Amino acid sequence: MNDIILYLESINPIRAALYAGLFTWIVTGLGAGLVFFFKGTSRAFLDTMLGFTGGVMVAASFWSLLSPSIEMSAGSGFTKVLPAAIGFFLGALMLFGLDKVLPHIHINFKESEGVKTKWHRTTLLILAITLHNIPEGLAVGVLFGGVAAGFDGATIGGAVALAIGIGLQNFPEGFAVSMPLRRQGVSKFKSFWYGQLSAIVEPIAAVLGAWAVYSFQPILPYALSFAAGAMIFVVVEEVIPETQQDKYTDLATMGFVVGFIVMMSMDVGLG
Repeated sequence: MNDIILYLESINPIRAALYAGLFTWIVTGLGAGLVFFFKGTSRAFLDTMLGFTGGVMVAASFWSLLSPSIEMSAGSGFTKVLPAAIGFFLGALMLFGLDKVLPHIHINFKESEGVKTKWHRTTLLILAITLHNIPEGLAVGVLFGGVAAGFDGATIGGAVALAIGIGLQNFPEGFAVSMPLRRQGVSKFKSFWYGQLSAIVEPIAAVLGAWAVYSFQPILPYALSFAAGAMIFVVVEEVIPETQQDKYTDLATMGFVVGFIVMMSMDVGLG
């Protein structure tokens, strides 16, 4: 792990963000690949994994994004927290807007959201997960850009921890996309293909985030909290409600707790 951190410190931050984004995409593909080995999955397992995903995202939003954003902001009191508050609100607002405009459907295959369209339900599910993955890739890239810019509170260990945490929750997420598709009659290969494809946006968003922060350094506190606001919106609007659709809410809650602890521990331990 130390060798990886040293290597990422020695290369261009945009390339480091690309590598981190590719890692999270690959892990999503590994999760989607489970469709070749399993015919189905229980709702209990799916809800537990979705809870884990939510826990990782909430912990990452605070420990990896909001806390450094506040720490590196100038001033004191309300002045110091202002960039984080503005960025957080704008991040949630962006996802709110995309959620209202972009046609998509959630894992339970119930009502579609966004602009009405005749697109296939498979396409709508992929768009939903893609929407989910944009803030994750952005968060990774922004943190790597902050490290390269030399901001206090942004560390390469913290950036690596965030990438690993996002990767961990992407594994069950890939499975959660490919398996419902398989149950809908989609072939194994297409289910895998669509499952991994949902995360291709992460390396793209990571590169854009790193480039933006590295090129325009004063925006870093806003960019970090922007990514946090976008992730929290996804958790509250999509992930948590999805776990409340069946009788396994307690398992989902414990999955959330475990995910939060794992992400918090990695961020503090590596950062």
